Amino acid sequence: MPYVYRDAQGAIAAVYDQPVDGGEEVAVDDPALTAFIQKNLPTVPSDEWVQSDLALARVMEDLIEILIDKKVLMFTDFPEGAQKKLLERRGFRKEFSYVEGLFGDDEFGGDDSDNSGSGGLF
Repeated sequence: MPYVYRDAQGAIAAVYDQPVDGGEEVAVDDPALTAFIQKNLPTVPSDEWVQSDLALARVMEDLIEILIDKKVLMFTDFPEGAQKKLLERRGFRKEFSYVEGLFGDDEFGGDDSDNSGSGGLF
């Protein structure tokens, strides 16, 4: 059973899984408890925010690469965990670049419809 602490107006101010001084036990299906939980659930970021964050992460990767290339920053300045993540991302980007080169727009989006000649995958 959950335990709640109420404020001076009687509204639920906190929820606990164990008894607390000044708290009271309530039923799991108590409407006030349900309302408190729904009101205090963390909001899920919109898809727009997620896409923006992903784009900014890409900018940060590029910035780090530039600073390392210009020797403003040394790769070894990063903690071991960050180095590992940067190396993984660099590997993913190289793989993507390679695959993108294999399957570029010319290969599948062009007007060549006979699929003959060299350069085919099969």
